[in-house]
Amino acid sequence: MRHTSTATDGNAATPEAAGWQKTACILCECNCGLEIQTDDRHLVKIRGDKQHPGSAGYTCEKPLRLDKYQSGAHRIDTPLRRTADGTYEPIDWDTALDEIAAGLAAVRDEHGGESIFFYGGGGQGNHLGGAYGRALYHAVGGRYMSNALAQEKTGESWVDSQLYGNHTTGDFQHSEVAIFVGKNPWQSHGIAQARPVLREIARDPNRTMIVIDPRVSETAALADYHLRVKPGTDAWCVSAIAATLVQENLHDTAWLAEHATGVEPMLRALRAVDITANARRCGVDETLIRTVARRIAAAKSAATYEDLGVQQSPNSTLVAYLNKMLWILTGNFAKPGGVNIHSWMFPLAGRWHAIPKETGTTQPVRRGLATVAMRYGATGARRLIAATARHGTITQKVAGLAASTTLDVFFDAVAVPIARTIADKLSMADSPTRTPVSGARILNGLIPCNSIADEILTDHPDRLRAMWIDSSNPAHSLADSARFVAAMRSLKLSVVVDVAMTETARQADYVLPAASQFEKYEASLFTLHFPHNSFQVRAPLMAPLPGTRPEPEIYGAVIDRLGVVEPRLLEELTAAARVSREAFALALFSTLKARPELAGLTPYLLYRTLGACLPEGESALALAWGFALLCVISQPDAVARAGFTSSGFAQAEELFEALRAHPEGVLFSDDRYEDAWRYIQHADGKIHAAIPEMLDELRAVCTVDPDYTSAEFPFTLSAGERRAFTANVIIRNPDWRRRDRAGALRIAVADAERLELTTGDMVRVVTESGSATTTIEISEMMQAGHISLPNGMGVAYPGDDAVVGVALNTLTSTARRDKFFGSPWHKNVPARIEVLAAPVQEA
Repeated sequence: MRHTSTATDGNAATPEAAGWQKTACILCECNCGLEIQTDDRHLVKIRGDKQHPGSAGYTCEKPLRLDKYQSGAHRIDTPLRRTADGTYEPIDWDTALDEIAAGLAAVRDEHGGESIFFYGGGGQGNHLGGAYGRALYHAVGGRYMSNALAQEKTGESWVDSQLYGNHTTGDFQHSEVAIFVGKNPWQSHGIAQARPVLREIARDPNRTMIVIDPRVSETAALADYHLRVKPGTDAWCVSAIAATLVQENLHDTAWLAEHATGVEPMLRALRAVDITANARRCGVDETLIRTVARRIAAAKSAATYEDLGVQQSPNSTLVAYLNKMLWILTGNFAKPGGVNIHSWMFPLAGRWHAIPKETGTTQPVRRGLATVAMRYGATGARRLIAATARHGTITQKVAGLAASTTLDVFFDAVAVPIARTIADKLSMADSPTRTPVSGARILNGLIPCNSIADEILTDHPDRLRAMWIDSSNPAHSLADSARFVAAMRSLKLSVVVDVAMTETARQADYVLPAASQFEKYEASLFTLHFPHNSFQVRAPLMAPLPGTRPEPEIYGAVIDRLGVVEPRLLEELTAAARVSREAFALALFSTLKARPELAGLTPYLLYRTLGACLPEGESALALAWGFALLCVISQPDAVARAGFTSSGFAQAEELFEALRAHPEGVLFSDDRYEDAWRYIQHADGKIHAAIPEMLDELRAVCTVDPDYTSAEFPFTLSAGERRAFTANVIIRNPDWRRRDRAGALRIAVADAERLELTTGDMVRVVTESGSATTTIEISEMMQAGHISLPNGMGVAYPGDDAVVGVALNTLTSTARRDKFFGSPWHKNVPARIEVLAAPVQEA
């Protein structure tokens, strides 16, 4: 069966026998598999896991120093409460949970649950904890939330929803032409085994790599064609390439006619683009633009990938649309080496989408009977099943057999509508479309990060009044940190759940210490691959640090105190789980069918009931069982091709048990390339090529000459460059960086010569929002007028006399944002450089 690992030599020592434990990296969405040896709570040896179904032993250098996250002075081990003088005092867990629950209830009762805002929920690999947090969100009646995706991916996600209704991924392992727009996979990864894949493309004379980037990044240095745009001018460059495809009749007319609608308005808009003018505007030779377009059109396959370089720059939503036109115009969808819509364990973007079995038939009579029975007989059925748990083994076996038989009969008929109710509630599919104060657009339930402070710092009656922050550091990572801090401090209640006393935690009313990602069961929902998709449930490498708790336990305890679920329901569901998981599934499904208002509390219900019946220490895996069930209901054929060949509920059980048994991860779906068409969520099954807002914006942009600097701020600062030893700020210890410890400002050779600077000199970087001092590094990567600072710097670490590196968002502004979804222009910050005579201490 394909979901099992390759067998090892029976005489060879297994990794477990040698003290190696399986887990994954938590520093980017690839979540490469790792094997780790521990000693006295430290991660002492780390290597790539060759048995991982996605990364197959590959890892970059960054996770090899993950002990700097796991161990150190940054860990907190007791709940903390802010005092009147701004300091923090330790309190016990019961006091913290009692006061927090009372505070949430008070805000809810006075201002409504919609005034309680939730931020974060999982980071790069903490997604079980984040998903359990959704239950608290629904328990208090929340309506507004956000996370880092809302300052990065919402524009692209909206474009995806308009074009085909789902998320796509490029098959770069097989692409003849790979196109990276504002993306440097050598450092930021994003594709499985990124560096070997890039090397393979670069050395194959029959394949081509195209990079659009102002910098000569590590990926651009490997490229066959590097379109070195002026900072912030990607829209003009990509539109010129797409226009060349149309104006030179290089697009696939027959494919578009068969597979797309709205083609003619899109073609008409691109025919009107002045390629020569746009080449001038972006600073790329027109001949190179046309050559690149012809190479894309001539290829048997092509795929594109955009990332923060354009997603946090001007015109990001438009660039997302134009970028996708490059592969849509050339018919590079649902094919090897092209772009494909993929399966999900549970969707992080867009709606949950059920793909019917190819051999299945509709069952309207069964569905009608089961729906009536579940809606009106849920309580009686649940109590009957629960009662059997008190009447001996034989009675339980009979009840379990009856439940199993009932599921076999009705599962296929009722599973999809019940699963959709749960999934839509948890994925925020029907959340408000505008924020209550500023009217900013909301996508996938996420408020634009640049709008959060606007929703708080106001006297509007519907403003946000409380905030819960999970595994995130928005006071450091969002634009204009000072304004976000002011917003936090104005709230009636703020709570942070984290492993460290972060910059955000230092502003909260309460700080709850979480177990680290290596001290609890965890998983990542970045299941973004096609045609083979994998999911890994990570077992704890050690017990939680004394005094800390896993997030499921924290959320369960707060919801208990809020009293939103009657104890008898929990008791009956728990009793059903003790009979069998079939009995539990029947009881849960019937309960949620009869009481759909409980759907948002599903993670809590699972944890408190099924979780209590799993082996000791595995309670958090109750949600993984739920994911397996939703996955099988939505993609039964793809899951079956991955080796899980049982039918109905038994297929979900088979997948769940594989997740428990294979700590290296499991291949959970196996698609054929033509299956990508079935993942399109439009009723006609076609790509809707024309997005009127984007076509209007394209016409407007093509009348403008971009200019983002001034005499006062003559440089463009890229705030957040990915480098070899930078990562997200969950690693706070600056000693984890082997080089460039403070994160130097990179500057072009010509600019350094003009300012009479040498590498290592100190300068002050000044923007309209603030200033910071830093050393410089003269770099051939940079073009004149373009400077960059790395991400992951500027955080406090206990014992250090000062913060190391520049906290980027002391330099950024919430006002500079995408007009559609508010994405900040972190990669396009007007700045100036002031030369310092000698090193100075920042005030």
